[in-house]
Amino acid sequence: MHFTTLLVSAGLVHLSIAGYTLEDDYSAANFFSMFNFQIENDPTGGYVNYLDQPTAQSDGLINTNNGLVYIGVDNTNVASGRGRNSVRLESKKAYNHALVVLDLAHMPAGCGSWPAFWTFGPGWPSGGEIDILEGVNDQTTNSMTLHTGDGCSANSPASAFTGQQNTYNCYVGAANQSANEGCGFSATASNSYGTGFNSNGGGVYAMEWTSNYIQIFFWPGGSAPSDVLGNTPNPSGWGRPAALFQGDCDIDQHFMNQQITFDMTFCGSWAGDAWGGNCAAQNGNSCNAFVQNTPSAFKETYWSVNSLRVYQDSPTSDTAPSAASKPQPAAVPVAVSVASFATPASQSSSTTSTTTSTPIASSSAPADPSSAQAMTHPAPVTVTAAPVVITVAAPSTTLVPKASSVYSSQAAQTLDVLPADAEVLQSDEFGAGSPGIPDPWRRKHRRHLAQHVRSAPAHL
Repeated sequence: MHFTTLLVSAGLVHLSIAGYTLEDDYSAANFFSMFNFQIENDPTGGYVNYLDQPTAQSDGLINTNNGLVYIGVDNTNVASGRGRNSVRLESKKAYNHALVVLDLAHMPAGCGSWPAFWTFGPGWPSGGEIDILEGVNDQTTNSMTLHTGDGCSANSPASAFTGQQNTYNCYVGAANQSANEGCGFSATASNSYGTGFNSNGGGVYAMEWTSNYIQIFFWPGGSAPSDVLGNTPNPSGWGRPAALFQGDCDIDQHFMNQQITFDMTFCGSWAGDAWGGNCAAQNGNSCNAFVQNTPSAFKETYWSVNSLRVYQDSPTSDTAPSAASKPQPAAVPVAVSVASFATPASQSSSTTSTTTSTPIASSSAPADPSSAQAMTHPAPVTVTAAPVVITVAAPSTTLVPKASSVYSSQAAQTLDVLPADAEVLQSDEFGAGSPGIPDPWRRKHRRHLAQHVRSAPAHL
């Protein structure tokens, strides 16, 4: 078994699909007609009563006044029965590959709340779930997560994104992770979620989903690039995303037919389990009791949508473009130092190093996944001026992931066979470790996987 380590020094290169065109505009005039109103019991065990469209409209929980879409909760009555009245929307249309751009003036916030803007596919978790904007209680930064079936992990180098990666295995039943933890990132900006987001005038979230990666961008109000909200956005010019999900994962196998979803639940298996700190100190020890008896606390618990648009890089939303149909990038020679070494069982007494000129794609189109270069630099790849270590396996081996307890034991064993001069591969350069992960993130994943194995996809 031989591994190849590439030390690359070059200018910033970021590969992304260009040429997006508007597919669907969820404008205020037709917004609610493009969604189904789900009234089922909350799959996450929340203290919430989801309403149908006529009831939600008559009770003032939804409207489209002044060109803004308002989605709120009951903030005048003591709750009873299933819980506080709210709304859960799921798009009537499903997508395969998309650029989804959400411009928000306001999002739900406050103790007891659990808002989320996300997508899901059929037969959860095999169809995949993409959490774009999510959090609970008085959380201050956004949580971005993928949930999948077995065989998908995200392990991009830390230099490729601006957030903090907390977990790496996207499989909901992954060993050494809590049930349904998935692979996730926390944003680092305090204005990315909740009251900080609202006090800063809202912001824009964009999620790009291709065959090669899923990435999520965030810009505080008024700071998005000029093309983000236009008719032909181009993510290749947006810089680093807040979260980049790329690595040992067949995206097209794990994500399909995604429906766009807004929901606003209370307490349940995350906000309820994470109840504590300031929320408990100020409002008592029971999340449910607080949500039930304090309607005035939820006046800020609403979505105010400036716009929601979905773009496609092909004419239809239900057919993924084939690799053969995609434009192939031009190549730019970049100096690459290649060190080849063997496993201890066959290691010789010397190690050789050579320098060669290897082409790296510079176009905004994704690299051909069947090519050797695509294996070395799957799009999008960021190469910075500082040395970056990229590890690939020979064709008969598997990709070497970050040395972390969240990986499988097989991956850990793979790292153990590397020689001492590859120690850098096990450093924090390839993602943040567990220190610094917010407590709400840890508490979120106490939820039980069993309660979500059901015909209707659960949002987690």
